[in-house]
Amino acid sequence: MTKADLVDKVTALGDLTRRDGEVIVDTLFDAVIGALKTGDKIEIRGFGSFRTRQRNARTGRNPKTGAKVDVPAKRVPFFKPSKELRDSVNPNGAVKSKPLASKKVDANHIDPHHPPAM
Repeated sequence: MTKADLVDKVTALGDLTRRDGEVIVDTLFDAVIGALKTGDKIEIRGFGSFRTRQRNARTGRNPKTGAKVDVPAKRVPFFKPSKELRDSVNPNGAVKSKPLASKKVDANHIDPHHPPAM
């Protein structure tokens, strides 16, 4: 679904003009983006929550040349769906895969690419 499709859905729900639908959709997106820029968390009950996560600086690799590249620390947007949304996408329940026996998890290890939420 594209933004234009979403505007069409909003417009079809009520006696709204296309311009009114665009304003509603743009206002919603601008509010989410603005809150994430300031570091706030947005929670929409029954849908999910948006927040930012901190990614630590790391040394990456240019896949074309193989040269090492310093990647700076940054914040990235993150969406966590609600239980209701997950259940509606997987109505019969998701089948959990068995963990790999060869992988051992160290309780003190922090993944540099996915640090804990702030």
